[in-house]
Amino acid sequence: MVQLLSADGVMQSGATAEEYLPYIEKLSDDELRQFHRDMVVIRRFDIEAANLQRQGQLGLWVPSMGQEAAQVGSARAARDHDHIFPAYREHAVAMVRGVDVLGIIGLLRGTTHGGWNPAESKNFHLYTLVIASQTLHATGYAMGIALDGLHATGDPDKDEAVMVYFGDGATSQGDLNEALVFAASYQTPQVFFLQNNHWAISVPVSVQSRVPLVQRASGFGIPGVQVDGNDVLASFAVTAKNLDEARSGAGPRFIEALTYRVGAHTSSDDPTKYRTDAELQSWIARDPITRFETWLRSRGEGDAFFAAVDEEAEDFAADIRTRTYELGIPSTDKMFDHVYSDPHPVIAAQKQWLENYEASMGSDS
Repeated sequence: MVQLLSADGVMQSGATAEEYLPYIEKLSDDELRQFHRDMVVIRRFDIEAANLQRQGQLGLWVPSMGQEAAQVGSARAARDHDHIFPAYREHAVAMVRGVDVLGIIGLLRGTTHGGWNPAESKNFHLYTLVIASQTLHATGYAMGIALDGLHATGDPDKDEAVMVYFGDGATSQGDLNEALVFAASYQTPQVFFLQNNHWAISVPVSVQSRVPLVQRASGFGIPGVQVDGNDVLASFAVTAKNLDEARSGAGPRFIEALTYRVGAHTSSDDPTKYRTDAELQSWIARDPITRFETWLRSRGEGDAFFAAVDEEAEDFAADIRTRTYELGIPSTDKMFDHVYSDPHPVIAAQKQWLENYEASMGSDS
């Protein structure tokens, strides 16, 4: 497992660290501070969104707490012209790619069926709730990049790649395995980024696989690497290296980021029914934000910076809450108006039936 920062925030040495440190040494102090800012702000957003759901403002919430380092590090490693295909928990990646995360709120509130335009959000594609289907979408897109000659051009600044996010539960789905077959066959410029958060809803990864999931990649002829997903520096460096290799024409790559889902699978889930508090506390002790803050402080970062970030996060959360209230109640027209590109008599009849039904309840309904 590649680890650059230990759980107590100390920079590691050794051959493995030396391989990836050049990627870290290129980062400016401002870029390092941005890593911390990203993680703190998105966690505060996550907490606020969970509270909004409990207060009836959202139909569902999908928490990402504990996975901030895996997401921020990998997202910051991608270039603007790369294409990112998420699952449905990649809130930090969305923010890094320029998505107004109110779109995530709207999606889970029901006011939008998409949330954002990928072309306007640094090629961050839409959330995909059908487990592992996004891996096929990503592989198809990466095949297109390869067939169009948009990678391995000899100009690293123009070469493109695709990165797709998925969880350990997705590795048990046929879609992912089919995506790996096609990626290997076509040698796509693509990075498969597995966030192994140890629980596929209530099923532990130890039941899903008898071997480390990173070993799955070799069966398809795809190089794989395992990284400490709670180490933002390692997540960044490993992803940057693998994306560089994919863009250069070396074929697809597979990263398994070991992290932990601190919260529930979704707001409809009760994780106390299937996992122990001792396990939870052992991972909380490896908190990615605390780890990185410790390292930044060891380099001389002072209280003023961390206080300013905390204030920024509070302001961000307050803004999200205000704008969530302003979203209002979604119109039922959204269920019908974009099913087909042209008017359809059956859809029109269904829409009219619902309008009549609602009208029959009176104005107080």
